[in-house]
Amino acid sequence: MSAGPKPSSRLVRFLPALLFALFIAGSLLLRFQFGLTAGRRFLEFGGEMIKIVPFAFILIGLFEVWVPKQVVERHLGEQAGLRAHLWAVLLAGTTVGGLYVAFPVAAALQRKGARLAFLFTYIGASGVCRIPMTLFEASFLGIEFTLIRYLVAVPLIVLSSELLGVYLQRRAYRINM
Repeated sequence: MSAGPKPSSRLVRFLPALLFALFIAGSLLLRFQFGLTAGRRFLEFGGEMIKIVPFAFILIGLFEVWVPKQVVERHLGEQAGLRAHLWAVLLAGTTVGGLYVAFPVAAALQRKGARLAFLFTYIGASGVCRIPMTLFEASFLGIEFTLIRYLVAVPLIVLSSELLGVYLQRRAYRINM
């Protein structure tokens, strides 16, 4: 009968966070500018995550309950074909919160039967094809730049996703959650 993780393994798990906290505390005491900046940025990033991630997890939970597995398998499963990359790019374009929301969504899609290649397309496109980022970019750099970036980036994302998906599928790779 196991009583859980050993105390030493718990310490190792939290050691990086403890060291970071000690570094920030030391920086406050010594007025070390690099540490103060790192602490400030950590709090800013944490605040952004607290604003987005809980709502994203609620939506992912609703997705898990409301969307039947057959729907995901039909559109993003093994038999979906290349049109599934288009679905993945469109879904990625609407994902709010960047990659720290895209990874849990990808995990939910995998549990529903999505093929690895389409998951990689979704993750890649969620870093490149989000609607707010596209509008911001087009307004500052011009629509021509945005179109060229899409025409270059999306095919490369799809190609690399297919290659990586086929490679990992041949080795019976599965993402552990």
